[in-house]
Amino acid sequence: MSKETTDTLGHQKQTNYALRPSMTKEEFIREVTEGLMPPPAYFPLNVMMNIQGYDSIDKVLERGQHALDPEAFEVAANETGALLLDTREPETFAKGFVPNSINIGIDGNFAPWVGAMIPDIRQQILLITEAGREQEVITRLARVGYDFTIGYLKGGFEAWKNSGREIDSIKSLSARDVAEIMKTQPVNLLDVRKETEYNSEHIQGAMNAPLDDINNSMTLIDKDKTYFVHCAGGYRSMIFNSTLRARGFENLVNVQGGFKALKDTGEFTVTDYVTPASLL
Repeated sequence: MSKETTDTLGHQKQTNYALRPSMTKEEFIREVTEGLMPPPAYFPLNVMMNIQGYDSIDKVLERGQHALDPEAFEVAANETGALLLDTREPETFAKGFVPNSINIGIDGNFAPWVGAMIPDIRQQILLITEAGREQEVITRLARVGYDFTIGYLKGGFEAWKNSGREIDSIKSLSARDVAEIMKTQPVNLLDVRKETEYNSEHIQGAMNAPLDDINNSMTLIDKDKTYFVHCAGGYRSMIFNSTLRARGFENLVNVQGGFKALKDTGEFTVTDYVTPASLL
């Protein structure tokens, strides 16, 4: 990867790792696929949807735009087994959310992470969004094949909170706060970036538990220990934390600002930077 938008074949042959003249076919395949993860589980399901047909967007919107007050929302959640998807900004979510809801912020890489975290495109979904963004979220879910939003929380999280129902939260600290804690006791840093990102550069001693392989990553975590969880900037770590919170992991602390913020404190030892063979 480079910043240039044009080049010559001659220069590429001189500089491109994948165009070395002595490279065998097997070496080429191995190098260009290094670090490549399997496609999200929803990909083949979308293929079948395209073959077999799907509901019109009007029907999807009609089904999804059922405004549910807190009581009706709670009943729907208990009776349908729907996934509770909260699309608010990660730090806002951390301060308070409907128990067992998963945070995937609408203003981040929403569609790719929905596809990675929700393998079944027919999964019923109940939404908690910012006021006025319900249709936007339903539409963006439908664009990647998730057509079964069955309603949203009318009035958003504030309505739930004001109804007196149980709420949950995730502890979230600044990188500077984590650095101060580290001065008095060991800290367990959990880096949920992709393996290629971690291998390129990471905080010395941090354990890699990639979000995109969360079912295996969660097996690395001791529920009785406290972990300070970070990604690159804070978006993915909240997806990770909220997903594991719903699965009974209560000792995960989110690091605001992620790896960049930790590095910028100057208090953590960072491994030497290694340019990835390919940027994924």
